[in-house]
Amino acid sequence: MTFKQAIVIRNDLGMGKGKLAAQCSHASVQAAMEARETKPAALQAWLDEGMEKIVLKTIGEESLNEIYRQARRAKLPCSLVHDAGRTQVPSGSATAVAIGPAEEKAVDAITGKLKLL
Repeated sequence: MTFKQAIVIRNDLGMGKGKLAAQCSHASVQAAMEARETKPAALQAWLDEGMEKIVLKTIGEESLNEIYRQARRAKLPCSLVHDAGRTQVPSGSATAVAIGPAEEKAVDAITGKLKLL
């Protein structure tokens, strides 16, 4: 069994590369922390396998929210990041979602049609 984490970033906010990286990092860490509480075996397997991640893109807040809702319904560790609004995007803007660490096929069932960033 292979484990991975998918990070989905909004590509319509005009965030710079550093901002994109920070938002992806926030999402990744938050989802891993949730996995520590809810799916510790999946977290450990993912850590042991090298922490596979993939970064994908979507357009629009509603699309990002729907991805998050699907992950919640599937009972996968996940996080939804809302920006504090100190730099490039308005306060409260949904910027990124991370799903997993979880079994690759479960993550792909939600993110499989999205394009790489």
